[in-house]
Amino acid sequence: MFDDTQREFRVVVNDEEQYSIWPSGRDLPAGWRAEGRTGSAEDCLALIDEIWTDLRPLSLRRAAAAETAPRS
Repeated sequence: MFDDTQREFRVVVNDEEQYSIWPSGRDLPAGWRAEGRTGSAEDCLALIDEIWTDLRPLSLRRAAAAETAPRS
């Protein structure tokens, strides 16, 4: 299914701001929402490469930011 070059995919994201692709027209798995863009698997993956530059989950990024924030 994911190697079908004729199939349309959509970019999806979860609450941890992790990205993936999912076949258009199929129900999304629990915990994922559509990011809004669709296209070929190759196009969607290229977009993900552009926008998902920090692969750490959101909760880890927040924890790291809290550790480095100045304390008052």
